[in-house]
Amino acid sequence: MTYRFSDEEIEEIIDRNNIVDVISEYIELKRAGVNFKALCPFHTEKTPSFVVSPEKQIFHCFGCGEGGNVISFVMKYENLNFVEAVKLLADRVGISLEKKNTADDIKKRKEKERLYALNREAAIYFYRMLKKNKRAYNYVKSRGIDELTIKTFGLGYSKSDWNDLLNYLKNKNYTEEEIERVGLIIKRKDNKGYYDRFRDRVIFPILDVRGRVIGFGGRVLDDSQPKYLNSPDTPVFSKGYNLYGLNIAKKNSRGNRILLVEGYMDIIALYSQGIDYCVASLGTALTEQQAKLLKRYSNDLYICYDSDEAGQNAANKALDISKKVGLNAKVVLLPEGKDPDEYIKHHSKKSFELLIQNALNYIEYKIHFYKHKNNLNTLEGRVKFTKDIAQLLRKIESPIEVDAYLGKVSDETGISVEAIKREIFSRNNNRFKTTSTKDKYRINNYRNNNKDKIIPVEYKLEPGHLLAEKSLLKLVTSNKRIYNKVKDIFSPEDFSNKLYRSISEVIYQQYETNNKVIKEDLLNLLNQEELKEFNEIINLDLQIDSKDEDKAVEDYIKKINYFKLKIERDRIKKQIRELESKEEKGKGDVERFKEMCLKLIEIDKQLKMHQ
Repeated sequence: MTYRFSDEEIEEIIDRNNIVDVISEYIELKRAGVNFKALCPFHTEKTPSFVVSPEKQIFHCFGCGEGGNVISFVMKYENLNFVEAVKLLADRVGISLEKKNTADDIKKRKEKERLYALNREAAIYFYRMLKKNKRAYNYVKSRGIDELTIKTFGLGYSKSDWNDLLNYLKNKNYTEEEIERVGLIIKRKDNKGYYDRFRDRVIFPILDVRGRVIGFGGRVLDDSQPKYLNSPDTPVFSKGYNLYGLNIAKKNSRGNRILLVEGYMDIIALYSQGIDYCVASLGTALTEQQAKLLKRYSNDLYICYDSDEAGQNAANKALDISKKVGLNAKVVLLPEGKDPDEYIKHHSKKSFELLIQNALNYIEYKIHFYKHKNNLNTLEGRVKFTKDIAQLLRKIESPIEVDAYLGKVSDETGISVEAIKREIFSRNNNRFKTTSTKDKYRINNYRNNNKDKIIPVEYKLEPGHLLAEKSLLKLVTSNKRIYNKVKDIFSPEDFSNKLYRSISEVIYQQYETNNKVIKEDLLNLLNQEELKEFNEIINLDLQIDSKDEDKAVEDYIKKINYFKLKIERDRIKKQIRELESKEEKGKGDVERFKEMCLKLIEIDKQLKMHQ
């Protein structure tokens, strides 16, 4: 098959394949300032001269002269031609290329290009109108925004007329249907014509990372409501997948850090004072897709939301989402009653950067958050606060890290360290990590709630057992009939392998939500490691006839359950040894010893039945 890739397709593939992540899969990289260094894989050397720039998304060897982008690296390392390298990288991030050259696809691409051009024309119109309207221009200047910032962000103004923009764009040969598709006009209730969506508002053009105008935000010039109005989702704009200001922040973050704020004016005010690495979500809470987008440009995220209750609740959620996608996120605390725009206007850049330096990490902010959520002046509040923190610390693997926070919690509440430890390590509390995704499955009854089925990660998984889990997941993913057969007797939690468990959660949800598995959606639902494993699963060649699939499923589940019984047997044996080693045994120990022995006998019987 002959492939012809458009510039847009190549850009998308390069965009989604972070060069540091890709090269790290081939050679070991070590951070050196804002870049990474390694021994060059293309020639023999003793001193690292191979440099990877996350900011420029290129590599260069100062020893042999090899260099280029992520495609160039894969071509050289894998000894592939250009088309093969592009296909490999596309497969890596789940981009389908098979239908990229159909007439229908070419038509859709041209339609999109026309919509981008339409948005750009509207942005030019708004920009010109700002200079012509004295009231709007004076408002912008009164907010401390200078000419350079106006130009950098392309700020504009929409007239109060009902159809001025509509007539302007029609004169530029755009149809009413096209203008409506990008959300710039709204159909009248009587279906007789259209009117401009944005009227008498300062306009903030929204650009994607390639510099294309994809949407708009508008702010009123007074205190009327709604204060902000945004473009709806369109064929070229999705609020949950884009961030305002990222086109500018990505150039200035230098792979170092990005600051997440709530609104357009926060970004512009901070930019005017030299804080030029800010982004904002677009009228919504931070989404997982936006967090993944940010991770392409920096691993360090600083969240600076308003200091009111709503802002701090949003920061708490953003922190959890950032952690989920692997971002190193911290929260910048502002004085009470302030937002970034107000603070920077009354203080210096140096003062704001000091707040950034003192930002709270995940655990520190959670302690701060729960402290303000509960009234520590009451016994009930202190107990609730301690339980919240204990649940949080229970998820931390490192005992040293747990101990580091125990004293702080004890000082805050007056509750002893030992009591907090007992709360954390209580036998009745499950120490295994859970995620919001798992909670969602429990809430929606997609699976049962039997936590005892979760297999501790410290056990070494046997190859035969892993293959059984992998093969079962392949059949479930490929065949809805198998899913319907399996879902009530084998839940995502029944997978011992952590990656398979995470992938199965998404697959089960896909069936429940869409009635099928939509592989294109998995790019946004699975992380990079999970996507890589998923590709291996779907490419697994089981060589099973359709008439033998049910028997194969039974065999896989039997093998998995057999392995889990072995783990349970080992756990009970360990408990028995611990009881036997106790010098002084109480009545409860004796009863527990008998109970463990009976359980061991029962498990041995079950193991024989499974053989």
